[in-house]
Amino acid sequence: MVIIENKHIKEIPVLDLARQELREDQLPFIIFVHGFTSAKEHNLHYAYLLAEKGFRVVLPDTLYHGERSAGMSGNDLNFRLWDIVLNTIAELNIIKEAYEDRKLIDPERIGLVGTSMGGIVTLGALTQFDWVKTAVSLMGMPYYEKFAQWQLDELHKNNIEIPMNEEEVTDLMETLRVRDLSLQPEKLGKRPLMFWHGKKDSVVPYSYTYQFFENIEPLYNDAPEKLRFITDEQAGHKVSREGVLETVKWFETHL
Repeated sequence: MVIIENKHIKEIPVLDLARQELREDQLPFIIFVHGFTSAKEHNLHYAYLLAEKGFRVVLPDTLYHGERSAGMSGNDLNFRLWDIVLNTIAELNIIKEAYEDRKLIDPERIGLVGTSMGGIVTLGALTQFDWVKTAVSLMGMPYYEKFAQWQLDELHKNNIEIPMNEEEVTDLMETLRVRDLSLQPEKLGKRPLMFWHGKKDSVVPYSYTYQFFENIEPLYNDAPEKLRFITDEQAGHKVSREGVLETVKWFETHL
C-alpha cells in the first residue's frame, strides 16, 4: 500500500508518498515539480507509480500555486514566471536537506522530474546541484535567457507594459544566465537525462528542446544509454501515458 502524507517542509506544502512498509527507511528519492498554473496533486499518478517501485516521492507546491495560491490572474502569474522558477530551484535544496537530516533518503540516489515549468526548473537545477543524480524533463526547455528575451519581445510587440525597469531586466538576465543549462552543458557531467516532448506543443516549443538535445549528444558519446529523447508526433502540451510509464522506467533503470 502507498501512503500519501500532506505536510510542510518549512513553508513549502508537499505531498510525500512511499510504500507503507518502507516509510521510515532510507529510500531513493525523487522530487516532482508541477507545471505553470498546476498544483502538486495533479501529478499524483506519476508519484504513485514511482512510490510503488520503492522510491520516496515528494511533490511540492511552487510559489503562488496550489496551497500557496495568491489569487493572481493569469497575466500577473505570467510576469512572475521567473520568480517562481528561481524560487523553486532554491527550495529544492531545502526539501532535500530536510529529508537528508531525517535520514529518510539515500543522498546518493536522488532524482528530479517536472512537467512544463517543472521541466524548466529541473533543467536549471542541474546547473546548481550535483546531488541530482538523474533527471527527466517533460515538456521543459533549458534556454532561460533566450526564452525570457522572447517573452520580453512579445510584450513589446503587443504594447504590454513590462513591470520592470531596465536595471531589473538586466539583473534578471544575469541571474537566469547562471542557471541556463544551454550555456553550460558541461555541468551535466554525463548524468542520466531523459526528455519527453510533443511535436505539436504550442506552449513550450519542441524545437528548442530538441535542438538542445542534439547539442549535448556528443557529451554522451561514451554513455549513450544515459541520454534519451522521446518525441510524440501527435501530442501537444500534455504528456501521454507512454511518457508517464517511460518516466517511471527511466528512474527504475538509472536511480
